Amino acid sequence: MKYVLERKGEEEIQVDGLEQDNKERYDFKKFLSYDLRTNPEQNDRATELKLLSFRRPHMRAFHCSWWSFFNAFFIWFAIAPLLVEVRKSLDIDAKDIWTSNICSVTGTIFMRFLLGPLCDKYGARILMGCILMSTSIPCALIGLVNSTTSLAVTRLFIGFGGSAFVMCQYWTTSMFTKEVAGSANAIAGGWGNLGGGATQILVGSVLFPLFKMFMSADMAWRTVSIVPACMAFSTGFMILRISDDCPRGNFQELKRHGIMNHVSASASFHEVAMNFNTWLFFLQYACCFGVELTMNNSAATYFHEEFNLRTEKAAAITSIFGLMNIFARGLGGFISDKFNAKMGLRGRLIWQTTCLSVEASMILCFARAPNLGVSILILVFFSIFVQAAEGSTFGIVPYVNPACTGSVSGIVGAGGSAGAVCFGICFRQFETKRAFDIMGFTVLGSAILSFLVSIRHHGGILFVEQCQEDVEGQQIHSTTPSRTEKSTHPWLYRL
Repeated sequence: MKYVLERKGEEEIQVDGLEQDNKERYDFKKFLSYDLRTNPEQNDRATELKLLSFRRPHMRAFHCSWWSFFNAFFIWFAIAPLLVEVRKSLDIDAKDIWTSNICSVTGTIFMRFLLGPLCDKYGARILMGCILMSTSIPCALIGLVNSTTSLAVTRLFIGFGGSAFVMCQYWTTSMFTKEVAGSANAIAGGWGNLGGGATQILVGSVLFPLFKMFMSADMAWRTVSIVPACMAFSTGFMILRISDDCPRGNFQELKRHGIMNHVSASASFHEVAMNFNTWLFFLQYACCFGVELTMNNSAATYFHEEFNLRTEKAAAITSIFGLMNIFARGLGGFISDKFNAKMGLRGRLIWQTTCLSVEASMILCFARAPNLGVSILILVFFSIFVQAAEGSTFGIVPYVNPACTGSVSGIVGAGGSAGAVCFGICFRQFETKRAFDIMGFTVLGSAILSFLVSIRHHGGILFVEQCQEDVEGQQIHSTTPSRTEKSTHPWLYRL
């Protein structure tokens, strides 16, 4: 029997006669060398970022993760800047629009809970491709809606694409060490979230006016979503072929060669769900990403009604909120890494609390803006701190339970969608200013939760434990674990 132990391109190194249950140590690597510096004790995760590199496996996976999430966001909110036109065509009221907004994020909650543990089992690449290709179909078909019910149901299925965030964060966490995870996760998530701003300006201010040149406004909004749908489907198909699950190859390969343990998705989820810290970050992420989703769904309509702007202009202004993702979320993660270098996890939590507190104050100010100019100015700073808080949150996530990062990402990520549902209900039921006040004070309350966080070997804001490298399940062992030894991490290789 021949086993391929190391391979790069067409070059292969083979060992004859290796039996699958051989207890002698061998390293399986798909690539003989890496373009980035790596840490062998963290399974060849990279210790640096080279944003202009597209080399496999680390940076190829990084760029595939953010671009995939960008496309997921693009189809998720493709209809959002056109809801004014949808409302006119279907002859429905504002509450009906908010019902569809709530549905668009409700489906994401369940999918994020589900896909987190599945990432631990199957990796991010395959799940990402499947989600993009499947959700592009209802996006392309949204032009067929003819009632509030059909609009809500269609947006519910499109909203499943929002779960791509879990794969995005899991993928980058699989490729980069904890020390740079804040920057890697934040930049990938931020550039992906950029799709929320891009869809406002590309669909609302570019494609919709272009389509109106050749057809009626009613037909234009019904057909324009085909463009993002095609982009998302193509991206989902492409990433399956050009990227890798982890630095050493694909999960399926590693399991087939008997050097990666099979992971129970249910056990992974249960272990994380019993961790109190997970739910604290669930609530905090609800108060940053949930706010962003709410603004993506409602800001264009808000500017249209509050300042009597045309659809195209309202969409262009709303795009500012999402476009801040080009740097704001990455900046949040970068500063979190810097605080971590100086103060450990305590520094990350202090930065997290600061971001949420400033975000809350910006929400309260935005609701009281006296004119359009001041509103736009506040919107810029509001957006920066919302997204910085998101980046900060996922700079902490890899510390919660390194053995089950996918499940942690799934639950915390679901918090963002859950927050959007709750805030959406507020805007549906209450006058706009009161809804903003509720959202602002809720975010302020979530900032206080940082003082309750206590993570093993790292402590929290109020006290600090001596940091120890929890290498269980993160180092490659030199011998095969016994049958009774509990596998605590998908990366616990049996070599």
